[in-house]
Amino acid sequence: MSMQWNLEQLRLFVSVAEQRSFSAVARDQRKAQSAVSSSIALLEEDLGVSLFARSSGRQPILTEAGTALLDEAREVLRQCERLNGRALAMMRGQEARLRVAQDEAMPYQPIIESFEALSQKFPSVEVQLTSAAQGEVARKLVERRADLGLLFFHDQIPEALERRVLGSVEMVTVCGVDHPLAKQKRVDGQQLARHRQLLMSTQSSLYPGSEPASPQVWRADSFYVMAEWLVRGLGWAWLPRHVVQYPTYQQQMVELISEWAPPALVVELVWRRDEPLGPAARWLAERFAVHLQAID
Repeated sequence: MSMQWNLEQLRLFVSVAEQRSFSAVARDQRKAQSAVSSSIALLEEDLGVSLFARSSGRQPILTEAGTALLDEAREVLRQCERLNGRALAMMRGQEARLRVAQDEAMPYQPIIESFEALSQKFPSVEVQLTSAAQGEVARKLVERRADLGLLFFHDQIPEALERRVLGSVEMVTVCGVDHPLAKQKRVDGQQLARHRQLLMSTQSSLYPGSEPASPQVWRADSFYVMAEWLVRGLGWAWLPRHVVQYPTYQQQMVELISEWAPPALVVELVWRRDEPLGPAARWLAERFAVHLQAID
């Protein structure tokens, strides 16, 4: 069997599978619907399998073979984007500007130390650092308003982004020094459920540990807003340890011993698959990894 299929046919196959419509894909691609159908038919001929069961109503339904090959096709297209990205990075050389978006609750010290090192290694690179709520970091990358992102793992990272785990941040159960729970030290689920919980959430995603442990909940999209509420006695919360250790909150919070704390927040580096990271961005990514590992 000769492999004559091409990347354009794979793109059309993936698009039709995702949109479940030949006509919608034809409109998006500004092609005749017959041209889309012909490309898919040629792909099926080359692969020796039927990808769509066209007889089952108007919508194209993936066959068993089509379902099995869809992930493979997506991976081939991802690999092509990576290849183009690497080649583009080689052609461009060192970037003139590096735009970094970070979750506003990232540990402060490792990030600052990484940028300090960058300034000495790549003194001519212009840096733009923006801090945002969790979902906004990914959005900036998708909309090409940032080159590199630092965020806490969540399960709705857009498909266009590549990801790399850099480290983790411990979560602790805390309350204000004047809160009724402050005298308990060790608390169980029943005790926590009797008091208002302050929870992190954003519009576009949820952090690990975002399921409430109390029937009464206040939510905010910033760990620092939660900390301000907490020191005023408005509830208890799960906070990253570095937020609790922030100088402003020293002597104002009590860490509670509890088996109910959520798992550690996983710190991820994210970037667009089709936008290559230049040498300064790749070097900075390694610095982030080194400095974040040091706080584990």
